[in-house]
Amino acid sequence: MKLFIDFAEATGSFRKVLKDTPSPHAVDAIRKLPQDIGCDLGYAADMCLMLTNGLIETPGVEARLGRVKAASLDESNKWTVEMELADGETSKAISDRVVLCTGSSPNNQELPVEIPNIKPLELDYALSPSILAKELPKEPVTVAVIGASHSAVLVLINLYNLASTSHPDLKIKWFTRHPLRYAEFMDGWILRDNTGLKGAAAAWARENLEPEKFSSSPVSSFISKIEYTKSGEIETYKKHLKNVEYYVQAIGYIRDPVPPLRKVSRMDSSTEIAPNYVHETGGFVDNTGKKIPALFASGIGWPERVTDPQGNVEYAVGFWKFMKFVKRVVGDWN
Repeated sequence: MKLFIDFAEATGSFRKVLKDTPSPHAVDAIRKLPQDIGCDLGYAADMCLMLTNGLIETPGVEARLGRVKAASLDESNKWTVEMELADGETSKAISDRVVLCTGSSPNNQELPVEIPNIKPLELDYALSPSILAKELPKEPVTVAVIGASHSAVLVLINLYNLASTSHPDLKIKWFTRHPLRYAEFMDGWILRDNTGLKGAAAAWARENLEPEKFSSSPVSSFISKIEYTKSGEIETYKKHLKNVEYYVQAIGYIRDPVPPLRKVSRMDSSTEIAPNYVHETGGFVDNTGKKIPALFASGIGWPERVTDPQGNVEYAVGFWKFMKFVKRVVGDWN
């Protein structure tokens, strides 16, 4: 919890929003929670909405709701951003710099084999207990969960809670290609800090999903574990996805698309910019390795690349990690 509060207090603009927002507000709610354990992400979402609304109302901030169609860089290194607004009108903005905070979405790649009568269930829905309860019928139904990530475990928890209460005819098939991985606290650093299970999800998984605990755990009454390899994926799906009504893929997130970027000249000619992200600085280079002026990025679609003391390379994903990265590099963006 403390890291969410640290996030909300990390910049002067955020602190002003906190000061100007009447209590009790979303950050007050987080302050009342135990600070040394995790919480429902709804608290963090409420905090982000509050901070966003506060920034929108800040003098000097002009918010435009819509979809960016393209951005062009001229010879003076100024960007022109073209937008289609929510009301259908078009709009342009000229800026000294552009920061891409385009985010990521769950990897919903197609199954490698066609399975009749099976429907995909959005990961975002499966991660919300209230939405999941509405999406799934209370009649006999089987849901397949593919993956062994933090998200996969959270989905299994949500499905088990439904099956053991309001949806007693719900069955779950859990497809996993590798053992569960956990974050481990080392001497001053965390092994698998960005890829391992943490907090309540890790505790639940250790207690219920590990091989030595699974068969005696109450979850085994509702969850069937199916282990397979990449080479045996198709045959496994053919065999075990029969008579499954829904499937959820919890196999990671992929960066959302970036609108076309172009470089224009006085002669009205333009060339496409192919941006290559530099994970250590938050900036971009083109295909020749030349720095692209005044273009930067941050957030889950554009994380920092980090190396731990054992040489393992990961991408730093998390509210506070995004904030730390931006605070470290933003001075060079000017």
